[in-house]
Amino acid sequence: MTTRFPIDWEAEADFVVIGGGVAGLTAARTASLRGLRVLTLSKGGPTDTSTQYAQGGIAVVAPDGDSVESHVHDTVEAGVGLCDVDAVRSIVEGGQAALDALTDLGAVFDLGRDGRISRTREGGHSTRRIIHAGGDATGAEVQRALNEADLPVLFGTTVGEISTGPNGVQGVVAVSDQGFGVVHAPAVLLATGGLGRLYALSTNPPGATADGIALGLWAGAVVADLEFVQFHPTVLYTPGGIGRRPLISEAVRGEGAILVDTEGDSVTDGLHPRGDLAPRDVVSRAIAARMRALGTDHVYLDARAIDGFRQRFPTITASCLAAGIDPGTDLIPVAPAAHYQCGGLVTDTHGRTGVAGLYAAGEVARTGLHGANRLASNSLLEGLVVGERAGAAAVERLGVPATVTAVGARVTEYADRDAVQQLMTTHASVVRDGAGLDEALKRLDDVATTRETCSAPATAVAAIEDAALTLAARTLLLAAAARTESRGCHTRSDHPDQVTALRHSLPIRLNSEGVPEHAPVTP
Repeated sequence: MTTRFPIDWEAEADFVVIGGGVAGLTAARTASLRGLRVLTLSKGGPTDTSTQYAQGGIAVVAPDGDSVESHVHDTVEAGVGLCDVDAVRSIVEGGQAALDALTDLGAVFDLGRDGRISRTREGGHSTRRIIHAGGDATGAEVQRALNEADLPVLFGTTVGEISTGPNGVQGVVAVSDQGFGVVHAPAVLLATGGLGRLYALSTNPPGATADGIALGLWAGAVVADLEFVQFHPTVLYTPGGIGRRPLISEAVRGEGAILVDTEGDSVTDGLHPRGDLAPRDVVSRAIAARMRALGTDHVYLDARAIDGFRQRFPTITASCLAAGIDPGTDLIPVAPAAHYQCGGLVTDTHGRTGVAGLYAAGEVARTGLHGANRLASNSLLEGLVVGERAGAAAVERLGVPATVTAVGARVTEYADRDAVQQLMTTHASVVRDGAGLDEALKRLDDVATTRETCSAPATAVAAIEDAALTLAARTLLLAAAARTESRGCHTRSDHPDQVTALRHSLPIRLNSEGVPEHAPVTP
């Protein structure tokens, strides 16, 4: 092995999973059951995942008054022309089996008075098909059940590079409190979550720094649809609040809460047949427009008419009470915040990227399920279904030689994190325009520098994250500037209409100089 810095530890595995949330742990368990030696690397601790914070639930076709085709229809309608219908149907059809597997693992979901799993309705859904746990703590229950599967996980371990060779993936280079390490493996799954920390205000945990997007691009994979960042319309607003903010689940509106502005008028009246339960992009735009019109920085969610609010939504109640708000008597101040990346590394419905041995699942992947706007509660569904399939697909790499032959610091681009967040929040938020996107790209050029990653263990994690955020920002801005239309959760004030010629994804890869550029569009 040729190195430019000391290697403090080494390991071997058949399959390395990067990320300890729903997609990663589901894949790890599936591969382990098939006899693979699996090692999961998690940047944070057991609950430092986006899965942990998921409130709403899992969208699974209900046994009565629902159908696969209805769920597919709702998903495709929300995706505004960019969903891969075959992929949507494949993932939706896998929902019940994924739920059964999770239940067998010990996950406990809320039951109705009839003893059957209780279901609620969320924005964009035509019926009540959302199952939930702990009222509004579904993600925490999913995370608990998967954590208790007792899979081998190295916590506090950040991956800085995926090594590839003539046979594809060879392993990963990582850093932990033990220093720099190498894991030799012919198969790697990226299940790192999203890029919410590109923005000053987000529902995502601190680790959502676009690591998987950058690792995939550096390894030669293609991304698509990064311009479609879903802003959750109702995040708890507090004056001066930045970083991760508690979201007020869509299920609250599903149970009867209504959106009103600071003057008490409906925010969504007349904008969509489903009103406050319209798809998230519609509601977020409506809130942003009303805030601009009134010169306010929030609107309100009126949940005072919901009986048993505290029992149905204990997590939300606790967040509100911590901010001095009683949902039973007070209006809840809310505003949009970055929530979910609809695009990501281009994969099939088994998590395969275009790089042999490299898989992706969950929020970091673009399977074609979400299109231009994710339908509520389809994310945990996708993580479970594609995570299981990716774990099974990794078997195809058994016997492929995998030895990391060279480890060295990569020269890459960095920008100050605060500067990146300011640029993205100002110019690439709920509503964008061409001048702002061009300005953001120009300013990114001005504030970015190039230096080596992984120069020392003590500074490596911040360096990896900052490099990933900078690359993700540049790639997202490039995609958003090229999409001269408004579609789904990408809204251009200078191009307010949809353009038929742009009813396709815009793939991007790195060129030979490591700079993102548009790749050929596959018909």
